[in-house]
Formats: sequence, C-alpha cells, structure tokens
Amino acid sequence: MRFGIDETPVFVIDQSRCIGCQACVQACQECGTHRGRSLIHLEPIDRATTTQTAPMVCMHCEDPTCAEVCPADAIKQTEHGIVQSALKPRCIGCSNCVLACPFGVPKYMAEIDQMMKCDMCTDRTSEGLKPMCASVCPSEALWYGTIEQFDATRSGALIRDFQFGRQEVRTKVYTVVDDLEAGPLDVVGTPRRDWLDDPFGLADG
Repeated sequence: MRFGIDETPVFVIDQSRCIGCQACVQACQECGTHRGRSLIHLEPIDRATTTQTAPMVCMHCEDPTCAEVCPADAIKQTEHGIVQSALKPRCIGCSNCVLACPFGVPKYMAEIDQMMKCDMCTDRTSEGLKPMCASVCPSEALWYGTIEQFDATRSGALIRDFQFGRQEVRTKVYTVVDDLEAGPLDVVGTPRRDWLDDPFGLADG
C-alpha cells in the first residue's frame, strides 16, 4: 500500500536505526527558523543496555489537535500540511497545545513566552533541501525523499495512522514498520530489529 504523490518528498522516521548520536539535535539548532534552539529531542529506549533512542519530531497531523485547542488561534498549518510554531504576537503561553498533542511534541519556551516545535525546516524544504536533521543523520533513522526512493533503497513498510484509544490520527510524517496488515500503530509501537545488530543488512541476504 502506497501513500502520497510519487514526486513529493516525505519525511520518514525509522526508530530501529537511531543510534543516539545526537547529530540531529545539534543540527536542528542551526535551522534558520529555530533561533538557535533544537526542536527535536531523543527519548532513551533503555539507558542501561543500549544507546538506542527514539527521535521525537513533530508528526504534522492532518487535523492538528494543538491548533484546535489554541484559544488564540496562534498555530497555523501551511497549504503543504506543515504545522508551524505558535505565532509570537498571538501565543499567550497557556500550554494547551503542549497538553493536547498526542505525541508530546510542542514545547513551551518560558524565556520567550512562546510555544515552539519542529516545523520540518520550512526555510530549507521550501527550497527543495532536506530538513537539517535528515541531512546529518548517519544511520538514516531520519530520512527525507520520495516514496519511490524509499522503496528502492530501504526495507519495511510506511505508515502514518496512529491509534490513541478510540482516536485515530493521520500524520504527514511516516514511520517504518514491518507489517501494514496490523493496521494503525498503537503508540508507542515496538521498533523493528535493532539497526546496530545488522547495520549493513547482511541478514536479509
């Protein structure tokens, strides 16, 4: 099953490939719209046994809950489906969006009294460039390209439907899983085989 338009680049997260190097965190700070702040964070899987982490970026929901609960109408969605950080003149720092996001992405920045979040480096992607995090990820846990390019070079299926109890959320960002037949991914799903166990894909022949 395939999604999206063939020539339209998509953002893909493969948690099983993340090695916890933090290159994405450092690169995110350099994005022109982020004011020197990193808007991606890494969640440790098990600090005692592995360096593997789960990269957390905005999933850019088709119907963003963060925007729906904002009393000041400060969170906008572009025509391309990118959910942006709260607009400073409007943002009142209530943190409704922080509490409402099913993925826990928006962060309230107390020093500037504003919510900021991943905007998929719109200053770069609008010019045909990769987001900063995807451009530096050495294991390609964060990946940006067309569906065709993914199918030609990567294994696994792409999903963008997530289940939160009775609520189903569809996102612009894709996640790599083994089996599409399982249906919407119940957050948080189990990563595929650890990339560190077979970094060159030799086990797949």
